[in-house]
Amino acid sequence: MIFDQPASITNRVLERDAVDAATFRAEIASGDAPVLLRGQVAHWHAVETAKRGNRAIAEYLVGFRGGKPLEVLIGPPEIGGRFFYRDDMRGFNFQRQHVPLGNLVGELLRLAEQQAETPHAIYANAAAAPEHLPGWQEANPLDLAPPDAVPRLWIGNATKVATHFDASPNLAVCVSGRRRFTLFPPEQVANLYLGPLDNTLAGPPNSMVDPDAPDLDRYPRFAEALAHAQFADLDPGDALYIPAIWWHHVRAFDRLNVLVNYWWAYDDSATPLLAFLHALMSVRDLPSEQKRAWRAWFDHFVFSEDASDAASHLPDHARGVMGPASHERTEKMRRFLLMTLSGRG
Repeated sequence: MIFDQPASITNRVLERDAVDAATFRAEIASGDAPVLLRGQVAHWHAVETAKRGNRAIAEYLVGFRGGKPLEVLIGPPEIGGRFFYRDDMRGFNFQRQHVPLGNLVGELLRLAEQQAETPHAIYANAAAAPEHLPGWQEANPLDLAPPDAVPRLWIGNATKVATHFDASPNLAVCVSGRRRFTLFPPEQVANLYLGPLDNTLAGPPNSMVDPDAPDLDRYPRFAEALAHAQFADLDPGDALYIPAIWWHHVRAFDRLNVLVNYWWAYDDSATPLLAFLHALMSVRDLPSEQKRAWRAWFDHFVFSEDASDAASHLPDHARGVMGPASHERTEKMRRFLLMTLSGRG
């Protein structure tokens, strides 16, 4: 590869050549491990343009202006491109601004051509293409993700996105610049030392540990997480499939980087993270004997392999919220929870 392997991580993500949509659904998206697809979108006009240099991809991006301004994270040079909490945990080490596409790309190009050793860190995150870069999806189509999966662009310079997870499957496509993903299996959550659940950088909680420079004196269990970590280095045209709930840290290496990602199969009003927060409120601090009792409930009705059959001793019409998943069941549960949590139940 064109950059060094992480010294503390020896496991590479499984790699494959580009695949068609049917193969992706049957062999990759149905699995529970990340997969790197080399050259999956090498044919994209955007990728071919990026090969001609920063100015070429900058001019190409500006051609999609006309949409809404993008949310841009801006950090001072001293953060080293790592968007994170301030040292005192009383805020973040960056600011957010809404910036027109042309202004964003122009500033990134200026900094790239200026070749400042430690420029400001600039990063537009998760900009939905239909809203912010109209025409992108038609110019650079991808049939691997479901049709309703919206392409979202991440545009910036050499930056780091702290280790986090997505509640849905994720397909990340490298367009310009080089990216390194460091990934951790879901069961490593206890070894990642999570930050605040209710004060996050961008939605999901983050690990407090920097995988590029881990402080193992302060976070000793992270050594176990590193033993299970995998890494994937993406060049322009490569795509990385990340299953839901896999933790990932993302580092962009170059002066003008562009990545597109797709999320799907996700309802943010029904994410398990909300159930987890409710459990923190209602279960965690109960007496130990009550917690053991409720653990039996969760094991039987939620986590066991045959949980969907837990009410099979009842007639179909009497199973209620224990019955099969359906839109009607979801809406009934949602109404009940809203009424209960609001004190109107």
